[in-house]
Amino acid sequence: MQDAALAGSGLVLSHGRTTVVHGVSLALRAGRVTALVGPNGSGKSTLLRSLARLHGLDDGTVSVAAGDGSGGTRPAGLLSGREFAREVTLFSQSRPVPQGLAVSDVVAFGRHPHRRRFAGLSSEDREAISRAMDVTGLHPMADRAVGELSGGEMQRVWLAACLAQSTAVVLLDEPTNHLDLRYQIETLDLVRDLADEHDVAVGIVLHDLDHAARVADELLLLSAGRIHAAGAPGDVLTAANIGDVYDIRVEVGVDPRSGRLRIDPIGRHDVQRHAAAPSPTREDPS
Repeated sequence: MQDAALAGSGLVLSHGRTTVVHGVSLALRAGRVTALVGPNGSGKSTLLRSLARLHGLDDGTVSVAAGDGSGGTRPAGLLSGREFAREVTLFSQSRPVPQGLAVSDVVAFGRHPHRRRFAGLSSEDREAISRAMDVTGLHPMADRAVGELSGGEMQRVWLAACLAQSTAVVLLDEPTNHLDLRYQIETLDLVRDLADEHDVAVGIVLHDLDHAARVADELLLLSAGRIHAAGAPGDVLTAANIGDVYDIRVEVGVDPRSGRLRIDPIGRHDVQRHAAAPSPTREDPS
């Protein structure tokens, strides 16, 4: 796992007495987006939470880059909570809505690992907060009470708080959930910006395979807690792999305009319509 900003090796994870991840290894590297995909119950969110030290390990190790330019790593468990939060941030699916606070106050939570106890916001803190609100489009609602926001708007507030944390690793658990089409695409663009412009190592869980193909450099396709396939999106998201893991027939092609993969699931009604369509007739050559 040399040169990994954050890595898991031989991870075995359980819920109660049920093992849900079986010996999975992965590495998140600076400037690259690694997407975890798979059906419900495949272990992808549990795996992401284990990298964030929020789910205990039955076996295996999680390690963080040494931070001294040597290319080495250090065990994540040896870092204090504050030290780890300066390196890694997690955007989780559900968080409570704090009452009585403005949007800008909640975004400022992201600066907690960088602040001294009882100290006010530094100029660096304010710059990080402003930058996070800018890229998530929150400046117009900076003074609004978070209790007045929709679920999608609150999603963007928590995302901004994660970005304000200014870490080398960003973990995102289904960040496009509850967002309308515009903010889904803007969130995916933001993920690419983190990798391409800020050299952040990004690990992201996504349900939408088209979104994963759009944003990821590397994909891990999980099935029943094991890696079914790993590699570039075009190598992983094949009709055979998707059919095996999701138990559904799909057609996979490349959009001629954008060059992106297009994944078209074939449902029962699609099959029925195709079967009912009249066959083309041949003209009598005479």
